Amino acid sequence: MNAKWADRVATAFLWLSGILIVLILVLFLVRILGDGLPHLSWDFITGQPEELLAGGGVGPQLFNSFYILILSLLFSLPIGLGAGIYLAVYAKKNRFTELVRICVESLASIPSIVFGLFGLLLFVTQFGFKFSILSGALTLALLNLPVLVRVTEESLRSIPSSYWEASLALGSTRWQAIRKVLLPSALPSLITGISLVSGRALGESAILIYTAGLSVSRFFPDFNPLAAGETLAVHLWYVQSEATVPDAKEIAQGSAALLVIIVLIFNLLIALPAQWFQKRLTGGK
Repeated sequence: MNAKWADRVATAFLWLSGILIVLILVLFLVRILGDGLPHLSWDFITGQPEELLAGGGVGPQLFNSFYILILSLLFSLPIGLGAGIYLAVYAKKNRFTELVRICVESLASIPSIVFGLFGLLLFVTQFGFKFSILSGALTLALLNLPVLVRVTEESLRSIPSSYWEASLALGSTRWQAIRKVLLPSALPSLITGISLVSGRALGESAILIYTAGLSVSRFFPDFNPLAAGETLAVHLWYVQSEATVPDAKEIAQGSAALLVIIVLIFNLLIALPAQWFQKRLTGGK
């Protein structure tokens, strides 16, 4: 009897927790989208920002958000995936690998503003990249690296060891087994991790304030990586706190709604193909 009651209480608690999370998300979306959607228009999404007059847009900031995201992934994905593969497959259990794991976990827990100050000192000042898209992308790559390493290692370790052993028994080399067996099997988990990293990067502001700056290029779109790189998240912070335009509140509400919509769409575009691929691997089960 006690076991049955404990099971019912635990089930009820888990259901209530899940419903509470959904309600919080719904309230968040209703508030943000309800305030911001009326201010969204094509001119707002693609237009140039204004410093003094009302009616400015966020086109350059939106472009910079995706440009910095893509560059940061180009820098961080090869290193993060490579380090995760090394720790999961090649690394032996010794003090060095344990030290690497401790360092990775420590870096993952460092506040993003600390990465921003580091990027300011290294990329903006020491390397002379100044406040630019490149400085922001490189610093974001440093922020993403620990998460990518951990996600890659855990995804590969979750694959049954029989896959690895069967591949080697059939004559595959280690790299062939990794490329043709482990990585395809772990791809759904890897895609999920990359989507989380990407969503975090799209909404990051503390790092980019110190590295990408608070201004945009006069040209749009500007693919010069050394151009000023204010993103949508940074622009949202700026217009809400320091902007002098008369419609700053409306711009902030529209920017917040646009940012939420972009993150939701971006995650769906990555999550749905990952689920489809996982179903194919499991035979539709």
